[in-house]
Amino acid sequence: MLKLYDVEVHSRLLLGTARYQSPAVLAEAVKRSKTEIVTVSLRRETAGGKAGGAFFELVRGLGVRVLPNTAGCHSVQEAVLTAKMAREVFHTDWIKLEVIGHHDTLQPDVFGLVEAARILNGEGFQVFPYTTDDLVVAERLLEAGCQILMPWCAPIGSAMGPVNPMALRAFRAHFPDVPLIVDAGIGRPSHAAAVMEYGYDAVLLNTAVAGAGDPAAIAEAFALAVVAGHIAHRGVPLEPRDMAVPSTPVLGKAVFT
Repeated sequence: MLKLYDVEVHSRLLLGTARYQSPAVLAEAVKRSKTEIVTVSLRRETAGGKAGGAFFELVRGLGVRVLPNTAGCHSVQEAVLTAKMAREVFHTDWIKLEVIGHHDTLQPDVFGLVEAARILNGEGFQVFPYTTDDLVVAERLLEAGCQILMPWCAPIGSAMGPVNPMALRAFRAHFPDVPLIVDAGIGRPSHAAAVMEYGYDAVLLNTAVAGAGDPAAIAEAFALAVVAGHIAHRGVPLEPRDMAVPSTPVLGKAVFT
């Protein structure tokens, strides 16, 4: 069981809802993933006019918890305003906070992120901050009132997987009691299994499923990979060795000369 603020969920996979080929494909992917939480970009969908309202109704009909996000926001003011609008639309204090600082890499503006997190936490939001793997920034987010951290493992939508495993492992070790969700950059189920083996609590992804040839099948594969990685971490996998070690005992065997 995973506890995120005051909510307990069974699934450790969070799924985005953008860029699917059709509402039916999205619904099937959510079903096959067994996720209990989906993210929704208020700015992206409201930009579509009347289609935005229909989309929100579709999401409500999926029977899962909604985690609105501030995707597309490039300033503290934008992010805070979007979060407040999302609370009114979805009737939730949860918000995935994004303050983007770089157009090409979509790297967070960590200075604006901390400032926005402090404002939103002060107004009763339960903030899920999308951040880098910088330990100092993470400390500042916790000081600002966040109880969950969401470090990237690669740029959004890049599908590169964990580009700096050492940093991710250090992040986990530095915050042993904080729920950590890897967000952004995962492209394959094996990537998800790997970060879960590092000890992360959950994985959030979108493009890797929505952009796949068969989104529903890939969603199911990710669900299985997240479970496998979590169980593997708890089982303490064997560490790599720099030499061969026979699996069959050699002591007591006959020696021919």
